[in-house]
Amino acid sequence: MDIDELQQLWQLVSQLHDGKKYGGRDQDQQVEYINHIGSVVFELFHALEFSPELDGDLMIKCGLLHDAVEDTSFTLLQISKIYGSSVAAGVAALTKDLTIGDKMGQMQDSLQRIRQQPREIWAVKMADRICNLFAPPFYWDQQKKLDYLQESNLIYKQLCDASPYLARRLKDKMVAYMGFVE
Repeated sequence: MDIDELQQLWQLVSQLHDGKKYGGRDQDQQVEYINHIGSVVFELFHALEFSPELDGDLMIKCGLLHDAVEDTSFTLLQISKIYGSSVAAGVAALTKDLTIGDKMGQMQDSLQRIRQQPREIWAVKMADRICNLFAPPFYWDQQKKLDYLQESNLIYKQLCDASPYLARRLKDKMVAYMGFVE
């Protein structure tokens, strides 16, 4: 990916997520959402060092846009027009279908769609979960943390073949996350 194109995409994603925050580890802590997007992309850039056969352009674009449709007004049609149908298909697979009532059903549906995509999209999902396992939001109860670990294990089992490096990182993060479960 051309550095100018990367910087333009980063600016777009920053604007799309402007003002959005998520709960941090500590009571009442709020973290800028762009931190999550950047963390996912850092994971992906590092994974490319261990898996240079992966299409970094597709992976990084999808990593930057992975929550855009789900969390902003940006559409798959806009993504397709600007970044192409492969990126739009990857982002579509990474986007939860909110018409499915329960979280586990949404995850199973998304994983099924992700597995129909190139392995670069699998890698984005693993990187996303690695970053989400940094620490649970301060307001999650024990059951939510346990459910999240169960969901993480499902992601690992379904997608670990995409990148041995990311699979190992995900497994290590799940083990470390157990420290947050009392």
